[in-house]
Amino acid sequence: MLKDKLGFGDAFNYRDEPDLKAALKRHFPDGIDIYFDNVGGEMLEAVVANMNCFGRIGMCGAISDYTNSSKTAAFDTVDIIYKRVTIQGFLLNDYKNIYPEFMKATVDYLCRGKIHAVEDISQGLESVPAAFVGLFHEDNTGKKLVQVTHD
Repeated sequence: MLKDKLGFGDAFNYRDEPDLKAALKRHFPDGIDIYFDNVGGEMLEAVVANMNCFGRIGMCGAISDYTNSSKTAAFDTVDIIYKRVTIQGFLLNDYKNIYPEFMKATVDYLCRGKIHAVEDISQGLESVPAAFVGLFHEDNTGKKLVQVTHD
């Protein structure tokens, strides 16, 4: 789906990879310049090991920490120092002043097919508990939504 529908140049399923560092090296032989992280844990460790000098990591979440505290990221801080990697956390509220511009651009991109929304929709109010729990067990693909009414 990432390559065919969303236009990514390459992709892999991390569950099929016994060594994430090696998988990233194989798929990104020239290294990684920019990484957006909402996972943390082992994936963040593997990314840091494959970052280029002056690479940048934006972090907005750490789902692996929320679901399994034993998988907290323990990346090599020496890599951060010697590669001069910038890691910055951010929250939506940091950018609320540009939200109208963001929405205008996003709607335009969606309408023109420049970006695609991937949604996983459950039906009915009774599906809320299972849908919520499923978020922490990787049961969805894309944005998880629950449709509670039919208009």
